[in-house]
Amino acid sequence: MNLAEIVQRGWDAVGRGDFDALVADYVDDMTFIMPGQNDVLHSKQAFRQALNGLGDILPPGFEITAMRQVSGDAEVITVMEWKSEKISSSQLLVLFKFTGDKVHEERWFIDTEQWKSAF
Repeated sequence: MNLAEIVQRGWDAVGRGDFDALVADYVDDMTFIMPGQNDVLHSKQAFRQALNGLGDILPPGFEITAMRQVSGDAEVITVMEWKSEKISSSQLLVLFKFTGDKVHEERWFIDTEQWKSAF
């Protein structure tokens, strides 16, 4: 399985609400960084706990309309198209950095002003 397939497997797990399957592809001391948050998460356990509140950090009516993976050396970028009740169309990027076949860093790139206006 290539790295883009591992990332897609993770997105599929999120879609099913199977967060344990998602974090199985992360190293224990992973880092999660999302714009607009004051704290950076520094472990798979902290990331897994944060996923329980995923619905609270997404704008009302959030929907992924398209997604594609772009692979590089030991990294994959997801280009995600999305919409919500207040935003008719937008994109964001998520960078996944790998050690072997496990994610050690996940970093989101979002227009934070637009994201805030979606709530």
